[in-house]
Amino acid sequence: MKISVVKNILEANQRIAEENRRRFSESQIMAINLMSSPGAGKTSLLERTIRSLKEEFLVGVVEGDIQSTFDAERISQTGVPVVQINTGGACHLDSNMVQEALGRLDFRNLDLLFIENVGNLVCPAEFNLGEDFKVMILSVAEGDDKPLKYPLMFRESSVLLINKIDLLPFCDCDPALIEDRALKINPRLIIFRISCRSGEGLEQWTDWLRRQFRRTPASAA
Repeated sequence: MKISVVKNILEANQRIAEENRRRFSESQIMAINLMSSPGAGKTSLLERTIRSLKEEFLVGVVEGDIQSTFDAERISQTGVPVVQINTGGACHLDSNMVQEALGRLDFRNLDLLFIENVGNLVCPAEFNLGEDFKVMILSVAEGDDKPLKYPLMFRESSVLLINKIDLLPFCDCDPALIEDRALKINPRLIIFRISCRSGEGLEQWTDWLRRQFRRTPASAA
């Protein structure tokens, strides 16, 4: 019975995700689902990314948290529209939550939509939101064993951002080992080493976003 219930939940989520995807495509919006554990640096990455791109693109953000509006308030300081989703205890966003949030955004004034998922390395990977790309952030402070412990997250992601590399002198972590283990799980994974504090590697990340926006069917429509 439990397996049947889980299957039904995922199938319902997938149907709504496809509706979200159609809306993004029709409006020529590229959607990015940002996933990580708590404290890996999603919000800091968003702040730096938005400031780098907002003169070129119309950017919007959907902020997912179990509770509070703290991150949404930070993002609002960048001057872009942001919609908060509080899950009330759920450990991930699902496509229905995102669909409801989309009604509070003006699609006519959006090129890029970032969806900051709830901090969790398990559940968010299982739920399609209708995004164009899943992007995972892993901080070096979390260690180099995470691809072994949470393979689904690495398998489902298009991009891995190894964040906080400025902390490497203080961490027992080998980013090359992260890359090797992650690529064995997902050989197509694109990996950038970055620091949201120093800015190292962020230009390569934002250049990748620019290239994908030009290549997506939505932006070419």
